[in-house]
Amino acid sequence: MGDIPVSVVVMTRNEAANLPACLASLRRFNECFVVDSSSTDGTRAVAERHGARLVPFQWSGAYPKKKQWCLETLPFRHEWVFFIDADERVSDDLADEVAHVLAGRPPQAGFFVTGRYRFLGHNLRFGPRTHKLALLRKGRARFHPVPDLDVTTMWEVEGHYQPELDGPAGRLRGALRHADTRSPYAWFDRHNRYSDWEAALWVTGGFKAVDDHERPTRRWLKRLFRSLPARPLMVFFLDYIIRLGALDGIAGLHLCIARAFYYWQIDMKVHWLRYGKTDQG
Repeated sequence: MGDIPVSVVVMTRNEAANLPACLASLRRFNECFVVDSSSTDGTRAVAERHGARLVPFQWSGAYPKKKQWCLETLPFRHEWVFFIDADERVSDDLADEVAHVLAGRPPQAGFFVTGRYRFLGHNLRFGPRTHKLALLRKGRARFHPVPDLDVTTMWEVEGHYQPELDGPAGRLRGALRHADTRSPYAWFDRHNRYSDWEAALWVTGGFKAVDDHERPTRRWLKRLFRSLPARPLMVFFLDYIIRLGALDGIAGLHLCIARAFYYWQIDMKVHWLRYGKTDQG
């Protein structure tokens, strides 16, 4: 382990293919937990081989889910906690930035980190990206429960929403690189589950529990985005044209199509839950 005073949490379930590169990118951080959900593919051996602290996790079927459980339960050595997915890699620039920012004792309660994609064997420079509160100050961040326990396909992990911070949020310029080495099946399987979650919350009004903990501007933007007509087409236009995904060649095209397909899944499932679920022949 390195000298950056951060406790990293990598949540896993059958991530043996992705975990070695993820853990190698974390070598400069002082503490690393791999919180594993009954993996059967050698994930645990990979974690131990790389010097990470392996913590078994068994979801109770209730709240808290996995991220909040980690915040409440793990014996963190440091004030700052960094949540990383197994298919993400910390760039040297991002590690340098985290070390520099934390050395200045920042007042923020958390930091947004930008995610960029490696897709179909190519590091993409343009197109879609993610923004998530990944670096959190211990005791000043919380993933609030949302009414989603009946969405069985989402199981143990919180959905696509940010934790609530007790204090301001900052933004880091360095990027996390999304680089899933598994087959496209894994990508579609994961996003199929997330689209179930988003559609269910949309129909039941559960997004109110998510939006209520967002900052006013982000809350307004998210509600506006969910209300837009033809969202899949608009997402493709934004990613491929406005964000210049076209410059990333065929890999960029496929990622932009896949993202648009994800939003089509959500919109189609919303329609089915509202109008088609009871029409079973």
